[in-house]
Amino acid sequence: MTQEFIATKQMRLDKFLSEELKQSRNQIEQLIKKGFVKIEHKTLTKTGSKLQVNQRVFVTLPKIEKVEHIVEDCLWYKDIEIIHEDDDILVINKPSGVIVHDAPSVNEPTLVDWLKKKDISLSTISGEERHGIVHRLDKGTSGVLVIAKSNEAHAKLSSQLEDKSMGRYYVAIIDIPLKDDCIVEAPIYRSQNNRLKMGIVPTGKYAKTAFKKLVLNKHTQNNSPKYEVIAAKLFTGRTHQIRVHLESMNRHILGDGLYGFKGNDANINRIYLHAYCLYLVHPITNENMKFIASVPKNMEDLISNNFDEEIINEKIDKSFIINSFDNVDEWL
Repeated sequence: MTQEFIATKQMRLDKFLSEELKQSRNQIEQLIKKGFVKIEHKTLTKTGSKLQVNQRVFVTLPKIEKVEHIVEDCLWYKDIEIIHEDDDILVINKPSGVIVHDAPSVNEPTLVDWLKKKDISLSTISGEERHGIVHRLDKGTSGVLVIAKSNEAHAKLSSQLEDKSMGRYYVAIIDIPLKDDCIVEAPIYRSQNNRLKMGIVPTGKYAKTAFKKLVLNKHTQNNSPKYEVIAAKLFTGRTHQIRVHLESMNRHILGDGLYGFKGNDANINRIYLHAYCLYLVHPITNENMKFIASVPKNMEDLISNNFDEEIINEKIDKSFIINSFDNVDEWL
């Protein structure tokens, strides 16, 4: 697949493509060095090449052939829980560590590969690499995800994302407890210092997240709780939104070194963020539906070892979490 871009100002080729493709500078450099980039149909391999205004840039994204047995041999291949399936939608519990769909920098099997390998009917609206994908979760995030099995279902679910009749509630474990339940409204855009990160940027896209305190760690450090389980509700769907908004308050999800977590506990082996509950209107029957993705074992083990089990069972509950955000506008 070849994409065309037009330079609107003089700048370095690698920086220009990093912004256009939303990939790290290192990933873009690899594309250039391997001959996948042309300026006005002339292949260039120097990453520091200068672009002039109105010059056309062509990028041919390499298609990664994935041998069938490589997909099957992935540790997560047989561990994907199907929560619900009918003729129009598939709802799954995505494991942490699974990439949802292909991108220029992806060189491993994805959730879309798994869907195709299982011969599941998928919508085609989003293109070859994103068949069935209406929304996504970060690689490190686990939890509930809906897949569209037809173009009609895909279009209607996409409309629900826009009008907020579809959404998710998340559960996370953070390193410093929140002072209070709170709402963060801060615009998000790709970081200029680290292309792998997003950040709070005044000219970025509007983003709003509500955070709810759930349970404090039963172990203490310097007479203060060490960890806290929280819930989060998104009002917008920006990349890394929960992680960015927590970092803006100097709070970090356990395991999320990209956004500032400094812990060195060997038992923390993933980002402890989980999409717990999904609500939507069925795209064909118009039935109001809610789906729960059980907390994965690695996250469950950390919770059981650090938090009061009785309180956790009460707080990590569909009705409790949903009802917690009923009067969210009154938090302001």
